[in-house]
Amino acid sequence: MEPLHTFEIKDQFYLDGNPFRIISGGMHYFRVLPEYWEDRLLKLKALGCNTVETVVPWNLHEPKKGEFDFTGEKLHGLTDLVGYVKLAQKLGLWVILRPSPYICAEWEFGGFPAWLLADGDMALRTSDERYLRHVRDYYKVLMPYLAPLQITQGGPVLMMQVENEYGTFGNDKKYIKALRDMMREGGIDVPLFQSDGPADDIFQNTAVEDLFPTANFGSRGKIAFDCLKKYNHGGPCMCAELWVGWFDAWRSGKHHTTDADQAAKELREVLEGGSVNLYVAEGGTNFGFMNGSNYGEFLTPDVTSYDYDALLTEDGQITEKYKKCQQVIAEFEPLQEVELLPPVKRSAYGEAPVVAKTDLFHALPDLAQPQESVTPQAMERMGQSYGYMLYSAVLESSSELNSLKLFKAADRAIAFIDKQRAMTAYDRDLEVRHEVGPFHGKNMHLDILVENMGRVNYGPYLNWQRKGIDGCVMINDRFAQHNWKQYALPMTNLDQLNFEAGYEEGLPAFYQVEFNVDEPADTFLDMTGWGKGFVVVNAFNLGRFWEEGPQRRLYLPGALLKPGKNELLIFETEGKHKATVILNPVRYAGSRRRVIRKSKA
Repeated sequence: MEPLHTFEIKDQFYLDGNPFRIISGGMHYFRVLPEYWEDRLLKLKALGCNTVETVVPWNLHEPKKGEFDFTGEKLHGLTDLVGYVKLAQKLGLWVILRPSPYICAEWEFGGFPAWLLADGDMALRTSDERYLRHVRDYYKVLMPYLAPLQITQGGPVLMMQVENEYGTFGNDKKYIKALRDMMREGGIDVPLFQSDGPADDIFQNTAVEDLFPTANFGSRGKIAFDCLKKYNHGGPCMCAELWVGWFDAWRSGKHHTTDADQAAKELREVLEGGSVNLYVAEGGTNFGFMNGSNYGEFLTPDVTSYDYDALLTEDGQITEKYKKCQQVIAEFEPLQEVELLPPVKRSAYGEAPVVAKTDLFHALPDLAQPQESVTPQAMERMGQSYGYMLYSAVLESSSELNSLKLFKAADRAIAFIDKQRAMTAYDRDLEVRHEVGPFHGKNMHLDILVENMGRVNYGPYLNWQRKGIDGCVMINDRFAQHNWKQYALPMTNLDQLNFEAGYEEGLPAFYQVEFNVDEPADTFLDMTGWGKGFVVVNAFNLGRFWEEGPQRRLYLPGALLKPGKNELLIFETEGKHKATVILNPVRYAGSRRRVIRKSKA
């Protein structure tokens, strides 16, 4: 058993009675494959970090109501939170945990499970008892995993966060107190903290006794800490998120970067005034369909890569920014001698051919059974969280189709009339009248494929989003089409695909790619020439691609490969594909631009 230590917050942070400066690096266990945890954590330690921070996504650990996963047996071990924390302790790092219910983190729905949207109109992130009842059920399972990891019980966890950046969302202090009390009742006795943007009204929204305030920002640390000092009751100043980079969104232009010298300058200013958590030391990857979205004037889903222009790249490479920040940390705390693991191998496997293909309509009977309803139903109402939904109807009343209009639909829809592509619409354009055809015929078949591109993870839209079609489909500006068949396509059963079922060019389709590996190594999939979709490698959903960019290549960790034959399954919706894909260890095929960090609002 590890010796017991103490951690206290007074005028400073105190570890075992001695003043302690927290120098933490953020790395989310669920965005980095477990095979690479040790490599990345050692690099954090070599950077000068004495602590690692992670958020805890509710939706990953309770994907369906009452069905919990903390074992790491699924999703290639990405749910093994306890294993991650214990590894950090073994390597000599302290840990800061930021558990759910809400994490933001550019993660799907801010960490909330989609089933919260299935019924009713409960107000998330409030003291609405309907919502708190679900949080309470989750905490009763979560806290027994976290409590033994605390420093008070021989673990490495110094402190835990309550909610996240709540002051920019609301001012329901009854809610914050309820979360605090649930954690205490669950055996959490380490210090609890909050993190918010450094502004008076924001701090005032969340000021609650027994919760230590910290600030999140990317620049002007002295000004931020001067504001924080008005609320931390003479305690230490800490930046719980020092944004060292930024995230990318589809169709946003070029890859975001920030200057290494500027990042080092901002870090120095923070360390002169207190403690820090670098957000993020390594970003990792939004595997599968778990990227979040933001919503300003329109929906901006985040790309698959969560590289973030962090100190370590998505695939764990040390950057110039890492070296500059390491030099700054050494001005404040002596660096430890850390023996890193041998470099992760990288390889170019060249071109891999498409060996089989089948279109969605031929594959449909093997993937989903229809669910019938009078009106189209949103994904969440049908018990589906992620992926696609296909809505099918027969136009018995119309011998001619001139226009389509979708109400309360999200996020991107492709409409087909008798398998002919009729319309593609995205976000707010879904509710615009779309002229189509005209198409003529008796009992025409209308199919609408709707993709969930990632739920909003920040701002008021959290409470106002369902995916698929939750309203109606207007035909020829006259009437709503009733009597639908819905096919749920979470894309979790692709082992059922029959590539002999048939294929028609131009339709959404599945493509099987094979390639041989002598020795597994990290590489990147170059999806140039392909339209839009996602890639599965050896039954693991790697993530989305889209010709709109800015991301052109998907990180393929060597830990997902095996000696001998390997398989890629590509689902592509635009009818744009090639006969091969290229596997190349070069990360970026495009240019970058520097961005000025802004508030997440």
